[in-house]
Amino acid sequence: MLTVACMKWGDKYGPEYVNVLRAMVRRNLPADHRFVCVTDNSKGVDPGIEVIPIPSTLDGLGGPERGWKKLLLFDSEHIDLDGKVLYIDLDVVILNSLMPFFEHPGDFCIIRDWSLDGIIGNSSVFRFEAGTLDFVLADFIAESQKWREKFRNEQAYLTHAVLNKKRVEYWPQDWCCSFRRHCTPAFPKRLFVEPKAPPGTKIVIFHGDPKPHEAAEGRRAKGRMPYKPAKWLLDHWRLD
Repeated sequence: MLTVACMKWGDKYGPEYVNVLRAMVRRNLPADHRFVCVTDNSKGVDPGIEVIPIPSTLDGLGGPERGWKKLLLFDSEHIDLDGKVLYIDLDVVILNSLMPFFEHPGDFCIIRDWSLDGIIGNSSVFRFEAGTLDFVLADFIAESQKWREKFRNEQAYLTHAVLNKKRVEYWPQDWCCSFRRHCTPAFPKRLFVEPKAPPGTKIVIFHGDPKPHEAAEGRRAKGRMPYKPAKWLLDHWRLD
């Protein structure tokens, strides 16, 4: 069976993000699959969603948060995943079928990051075979301070760790796009033209602000350029 996994910890994202993601996955993955949320707080998460508690025994992932808890997905002793696992961040909008993400060849597949010349993977969407990458977490815990000093965040370490022992494959470039980088037109066109996803986009990534529902309203972070509301996002970022 195919598995789609997400994670929620702390208070940055409410349970509605998990519930909406589940709805988007259901609409775009008709094949039999598990949908799993690994979380430290399942309050408000739809009771039909399979929840796996975040283990409290792994102190090596403490400290300033830069996504390091994602590495818990590679702890097969405490996180019960099986087969091909597609991990998806909570702050995304799924536009098209997810089946190609399971069919794409490779043992470990990830987004080629847009801002770092393709050297580092962006872990908003990645796929791995459950139980085959436990060394990623084990190596990090063994020398966590070293890795924190060397790498700014979890996705930089993750790509390095896998490349050290296995081959990394990247999704086709047009499958995953950044809302800020690829959907909003350049100034001054962005003041008059609604953002749109590039052709071929399957998942729109919202790193930082705005979040999907905020982008649909045209809300922006302080200091960022204004843009037209992307109302079409709500055709996908919804519960029904």
